[in-house]
Amino acid sequence: MQFSFQCQASCSQTKARAGVFVTPHGVVETPRFMPVGTLATVKTLTPAQLEAAGAQMVLANTYHLHLQPGEGIVEQAGGLHQFMGWHGPILTDSGGFQVFSLSKLRTITEEGVTFRSPRDGRLINLTPERSIEIQNALGADVIMAFDECPPYPAERQEVEAATERTYRWLKRCLDAHQRRSDQALFGIIQGGVYLDLRGAAAKSLVSLDLPGYAIGGVSVGEPIELVHKIVEATTPYLPKDKPRYLMGVGTYRELARAIAAGIDLFDCVIPTRLGRHGAALVQGERWNLRNAQFREDFSSLDASCPCYCCQNFSRAYLNHLVRCKEALGYMLLSLHNVTELIRFTQGIRQAIFSDRFTSEFERWLDG
Repeated sequence: MQFSFQCQASCSQTKARAGVFVTPHGVVETPRFMPVGTLATVKTLTPAQLEAAGAQMVLANTYHLHLQPGEGIVEQAGGLHQFMGWHGPILTDSGGFQVFSLSKLRTITEEGVTFRSPRDGRLINLTPERSIEIQNALGADVIMAFDECPPYPAERQEVEAATERTYRWLKRCLDAHQRRSDQALFGIIQGGVYLDLRGAAAKSLVSLDLPGYAIGGVSVGEPIELVHKIVEATTPYLPKDKPRYLMGVGTYRELARAIAAGIDLFDCVIPTRLGRHGAALVQGERWNLRNAQFREDFSSLDASCPCYCCQNFSRAYLNHLVRCKEALGYMLLSLHNVTELIRFTQGIRQAIFSDRFTSEFERWLDG
């Protein structure tokens, strides 16, 4: 295996840790935010811009790439790294989140999931084996097991059934995985808001000695305090020598609280989604650049930010671009937002090394 994780430093007052996750396409310094590039592109941003923003690992999505252009095209291109021009580590989701998000277009059985394609209406059968086959063809460094993400709220019986099915599907994913030497298969811990189910699921997955573990099924509508409780209750079951990934989280408080619980990796569509809607993340606040208050504000968006947007353009110019619906405005704001979240996790990493995490990020650690 070309994968390893090493903890380099830890916080004396929390379970926060700083480490390095080694992959075939490079090292990821943790804790780290990973930008989402669903269709083999982080929306509006080039690989060079992502690298300048500090990105070390990006995501892509199995389900959507299967629909367009198809994993065969990506494989012919030499895999995702060549296809999208990003030569650092890549992680592909399994399509399991679409089991949740496309609930009106799918049917779940023990065999797998049948989707009605939102593009052309055709039926798509996605099983654990097929998900892994597609991800093997895509060629990401980290691939995710196919899982069932239960909704919130859901009765305990429904969540328990989904959690047990996720485990059975994981074992089928392991049997189907053909690229163990250069692709790490992570398992996903489900269990909804039921902490005992989370603990049992974590212990079951850890018994399989996987290269890494993800906590899934959060940020699906539950109160944020429940997300914190789930993470804090689940991480103690996870091995210290493997990376821990919290799926779909990207706000300052969620990131800080999860890092304090011992999480290493994060992803979320928030930074580019906000950018496409004319909003910026500025030191923990969300600013709508369409607002009239910015029309004659010629200061930079954030003077402390090293990104191309903040170093070259004013708030007034950004206000002008988003009011005119110019694509450049959306790109600049997305670039800043991605940079901001990566800088936030980088700052926490540096603080862990000097044991200043709780003092420097106290306001984000409070309930």
